[in-house]
Amino acid sequence: MSDGVLIGFSDHLENLLLNRANRHGLVAGATGTGKTVTLQVLAQGLSDAGVPVFAADVKGDLCGVAEPGTPNAKFEERAKLMGLTLNPQAAPTVFWDLFGQQGHPIRATVSEMGPLLISRMLDLNDVQEGVLTVVFRAADDEGLLLLDLKDLQAALSFASENAKELGAKYGNVSPATVATIQRKLLVLEDQGGGGFFGEPALQLSDIMRTDGSGRGFVNILAADKLIASPRLYATFLLWLMSELFEELPEVGDPEKPRLAFFFDEAHLLFRDAPKPLLEKVEQVVRLIRSKGVGVYFVTQNPADIPETVLGQLGNRIQHALRAYTPTEQKGLKAASNSFRANPAFDTAEAIQALGVGEALVSVLDEKGAPTVVQRTLIRPPVSRLGPITPAERAAIMAQSPVRGLYDTVKDRESAYELLKARAASAAEAAQAPAGGSPWGGQPAPAPRGRAPAAPRPRASNRQSMGEAFTKSLLRQAGSTIARELMRGILGGMKKR
Repeated sequence: MSDGVLIGFSDHLENLLLNRANRHGLVAGATGTGKTVTLQVLAQGLSDAGVPVFAADVKGDLCGVAEPGTPNAKFEERAKLMGLTLNPQAAPTVFWDLFGQQGHPIRATVSEMGPLLISRMLDLNDVQEGVLTVVFRAADDEGLLLLDLKDLQAALSFASENAKELGAKYGNVSPATVATIQRKLLVLEDQGGGGFFGEPALQLSDIMRTDGSGRGFVNILAADKLIASPRLYATFLLWLMSELFEELPEVGDPEKPRLAFFFDEAHLLFRDAPKPLLEKVEQVVRLIRSKGVGVYFVTQNPADIPETVLGQLGNRIQHALRAYTPTEQKGLKAASNSFRANPAFDTAEAIQALGVGEALVSVLDEKGAPTVVQRTLIRPPVSRLGPITPAERAAIMAQSPVRGLYDTVKDRESAYELLKARAASAAEAAQAPAGGSPWGGQPAPAPRGRAPAAPRPRASNRQSMGEAFTKSLLRQAGSTIARELMRGILGGMKKR
């Protein structure tokens, strides 16, 4: 196994050292300057070294890594300059898709996502986020699983109907605020995001596989449609990074990363992000390195990334930038100042003069220090440059190591089903004749000579989630008799 991934050629070969690849990185440059090719080269190089990769395919052409390339004269000339021989080869690939159309579905449960990330996904304000947090806490206290959006909607209905009771225990809950959250959930469903929540949830081990020859699988997330819902896209990738951070054990600095994570269109993660979310991103990026995960942000301008995060990205590949406006000039200056200067050229001028397939490269050396920036020709890929056909995708998915594991939705008993069952039971009891037993007819008389037993006092006046949900449904029915019977039913439930 090589100790590095070949990036390209300057006055020498530029390699990304495997034992420094978990120190994160940045691939930046204007549209059309070659970022996707660089990402493809890095992904396949890491795969060949036995490192699994997860990357988003925003434009739909990164999937070419799954098929062998067809060398052309330009590639052959560049390879000869570097002393390379191009041997067309595909990387082992698994396709994923949050919508389940161009890859295996990816799902997470509502509970796993949590109120902070769901609030970000729905663009909730602080008050709405606070109410959503109360709903999560109440469901947890009631022992009700929140797995899919049906569960969350049921919990929100409970909160709206019992705002006063919940407010006394957890803090103010406004039914109007709950209604706003429910409307935003409907928008998310209309955008196709509802299918993301549920089971079977993604197991991290399934994106950290190697094939029989020891090469890491390249996990490609189809994001050409997902990018139309930028908050869903960014929140999903942040959730995935957070799950890796929370579940993987500490390994320090391994000989090679356990996983390389590429975040394309990274500016979407930070755009209009509230401070708590930015702090979470900074924490994950700072600490996930010791879990053996390297995170690589791919964006147009380094200025898109907060300095607290940018300062942790040790391996940098900068493609051309154009600086026509004051904002672009500011970004150019920030990009040039982030490199260790090379006395052979002016960094800012070099960034503007780079051609397609060229980049300024600075990586971490064996001591963990950034190397002097070099003007570099990016090596040509050995896999296909461009998209694959639907037939080729289908053939690869048919041989996938996770085929059949995620393709069918599982809908086990959770909050929605439990509350619905309790409501149906209460509604059935409400239709029975007044004074009748649960089985119909008259109630059984008390044994002769013994007075009817007095009812046991209620243990608590607090309604459970099931009681409140039942109460809500019967109230909507508008039946006076049903409401009277319901009081007796709820009293019986509390006795238990």
